[in-house]
Amino acid sequence: MLPREAFAHLPTKVEGLHRLTKNLNGPELFIKRDDQTGLAFGGNKTRKLEYLMAQALAEGADLVLTTGADQSNHCRQTAAAAARCGLDCTLVLVEPCPETVTGNLFLDKLLGAELIWTEKEKRDQVLNKAFEEAVGRGKKPYLIPYGGSNAVGAYAYFVAMKELLEQLPEEMPDWIVFGSSSGGTQAGLLAGAQNYQVKTKILGISVDESESVLKDRVFRLASEISNLYGDKKSLNPDQILINDNFLGAGYGILNDQDREAIHLFATTEGILLDPVYTGRAGAGLIHLIRSGFFSKNERVLFWHTGGTPALFADKYIRDI
Repeated sequence: MLPREAFAHLPTKVEGLHRLTKNLNGPELFIKRDDQTGLAFGGNKTRKLEYLMAQALAEGADLVLTTGADQSNHCRQTAAAAARCGLDCTLVLVEPCPETVTGNLFLDKLLGAELIWTEKEKRDQVLNKAFEEAVGRGKKPYLIPYGGSNAVGAYAYFVAMKELLEQLPEEMPDWIVFGSSSGGTQAGLLAGAQNYQVKTKILGISVDESESVLKDRVFRLASEISNLYGDKKSLNPDQILINDNFLGAGYGILNDQDREAIHLFATTEGILLDPVYTGRAGAGLIHLIRSGFFSKNERVLFWHTGGTPALFADKYIRDI
C-alpha cells in the first residue's frame, strides 16, 4: 500500500439510475458518485491526489506544479489539495486566458494558485521551465503530470476497484463506463480488476484522443501500477476497451449529443454532468444503449468522474 493523505470522502456512493433506465428502455443503470469526493467540489482527481500529495510531502516538497486546460478539473483539485496540505501551487494553463474568470478558473484563483498561461504546444516546456525556476529560487517543487496520471496517481483507482467490490460483493456490474483522457482512472481500474479477478468489462469513452493513442497510454500506466504492487501477470491489451466515436469537433467543444446527455441526466435523476468529460461519456453511454450495444439483462455502472464547476464557466453557460 502506498502512502496516502486521506482527505477524500470515501467510499463514494453507488446509486441506481432507475428513471434513466426506464427512459432509455435499456440495461439496468447505476452510478458511482466520484463527483462527491469532497475536495473543492470533488472529482476523480481527488483520489489520485491523496497519493501524489503523500509522495510530495514525503519528499519534502513545498510547492506542487501541474498543467491543464483553462477549465481543468485536475488543476482545480490540485490547487485545493495543495492548500489542504500547506503547499504552494503553480498551474500552467493553456491559452487563451478568458476575459471573465468563471468556473474552475475562478476556483484556482480562490484557492491561491499561481497561474502561468501558455500555448498548448509549449505546455510541457513551460511546465518544466517553471519547475527549474522554482528550484533556482530555493523551492522544493514536486511535479504532478497532466491529469495526475502517473503510476502513483493511477494507483488510486486500483484501490477504488477494491472499494467497489466491497460495496457490491455479490452483484458487480457487467460494465463500467466513464470518460477517459489522461488514462489514469482506466489504468487503475484495469489493474485492480486483474488483481481482484473481477470480470467486469471496463469501457473508457475517449473525450479527446484516438483509440490507439489512449490504449497505449492506458496499457503503459496499468503495467506500471502492476509493478508497484508486485504483480507479475502481464495485462492483456485486449482488455483495454476504448471507444473514440464521440470526439465530435474536439476537446471541450460541446455537440448536440453532449447537451442531450447533460439535460437527460439532470431531468431524470437530478445528477449534473460536466461539459467536457462526463457529458461526453454520458453521451456515449446513451448512444450505446440506444444502438443495442448492451443487452437488457446486463448491469451497467456509469463512473461519474466529476467536473461540475465547469458548468458555470462562461464559455459553456452560453452553449448548455
